[in-house]
Amino acid sequence: MSFKGLQPIRYGGREVWPLIEGGKGVSATNHASSGAWAAAGGIGTVSAVNADSYDPDGKIVPQVYQELTRQGRHQELINYAIDGAVEQVRRAFEISNGKGAININVLWEMGGAQPILEGVLERTRGMIAGVTCGAGMPYRLSEIAARFNVSYLPIVSSARAFRALWKRAYHKFSELLGAVVYEDPWLAGGHNGLSNAENPLMPEDPYPRVKALRETMRAEGVSEEVPIVMAGGVWFLREWANWIDNPELGKIAFQFGTRPLLTEESPIPQQWKDRLRTLEPGDVLLHRFSPTGFYSSAVRNPFLRSLEGRSERQIPYSRVEAGEHTVQLDVGVRGKNFWVAPADRDRARAWHGAGYTDALRTPDDTVVFVTPEERASIQKDQKDCMGCLSHCGFSSWKDHDDFTTGRLADPRSFCIQKTLQDIAHDGDVEQNLMFAGHAAYRFKQDPFYSNNFTPTVKQLVDRILTGD
Repeated sequence: MSFKGLQPIRYGGREVWPLIEGGKGVSATNHASSGAWAAAGGIGTVSAVNADSYDPDGKIVPQVYQELTRQGRHQELINYAIDGAVEQVRRAFEISNGKGAININVLWEMGGAQPILEGVLERTRGMIAGVTCGAGMPYRLSEIAARFNVSYLPIVSSARAFRALWKRAYHKFSELLGAVVYEDPWLAGGHNGLSNAENPLMPEDPYPRVKALRETMRAEGVSEEVPIVMAGGVWFLREWANWIDNPELGKIAFQFGTRPLLTEESPIPQQWKDRLRTLEPGDVLLHRFSPTGFYSSAVRNPFLRSLEGRSERQIPYSRVEAGEHTVQLDVGVRGKNFWVAPADRDRARAWHGAGYTDALRTPDDTVVFVTPEERASIQKDQKDCMGCLSHCGFSSWKDHDDFTTGRLADPRSFCIQKTLQDIAHDGDVEQNLMFAGHAAYRFKQDPFYSNNFTPTVKQLVDRILTGD
């Protein structure tokens, strides 16, 4: 028996539990976890964001870039991404054994999103039930899904965002709208869809926001059969009892991104799994360091704290003497045309004395102070850019037109591709970006995980179905 009579839904031509595995990018969800989730009767999600591919011996192929130009490396990245995602989908489909369903997840803001999505769908016909897609406004998602006859599941954080997508594009392909994923912008892990009108420090109750989303869907004539997927902050179904079978909200499904990280099949390294068990409330930070420009949520480890420190060692300057900028900066920069406030010059001298001897310009007419080692690392990462985003603040890359954002590369950010690949392949969890939802502290509190117990995906799904 499932919790509160939770009913299966029709999806991908079969009955599945309304439980979706969140698709965590760059090898954090792969065939093993998503195939097992589908085999347990839910909807597994293969990440099609720089997925791993394998050599004939079954070893992961390292993604090494040979091309000398960014555009050349960008094409290598697209090829790696398609090959990897195709391999992951094929393996997941095999593991699922005809049960549940397999989705893929892509970020619209990833570099080459469209050719990657088309390349994967072309080579996996009949295996993928749907495509979830967020991080941006994926207007072309419905048209691409229609070409390959798969469902599409846009990820939105407000009724307004859905309405914009529907009016502009999705109404033409309404029959393939598989679900609308509402991703809580304060609680979800990874990149979050906070708008400028919303306060990152003041979380809002998701219920009225999801109710507004359903009202918008009804007003636009979207079928009542299309579920809304609640994503972000979901742990125990019993905490969502008033959402199930609720006529105001209509059909609801639930997405689990963080909980499946700590399973036998989860491909993340053991040290990452071990670290999840130690987290306390407040250990996950909603921050703005991502080169995408989006807010994102990750564990506040030394990697993230060093980015916070870097931004704190920051002062504004002008090229001419103006306003309060009455003295010349005499540390960290070459040349004399850096005018700053006297108090800021004093701070800069103190940082310089503490070993932060190099000042790097930002796109916002400020300079940040870093160590010589940090400077070398930042500049190397910027030089090695392979165009993993459609627009990258860290390297000024853009994946179309003239291939530049036209803005100065931002040293307050970081190479997201490098750090996510590193943490997923046994890199140091303290010195890399460690995405997690804000409920990750519950691993430590939930008795299910006591005595170091790590469930299989099947055990986790069965447990979730009890309400716990």
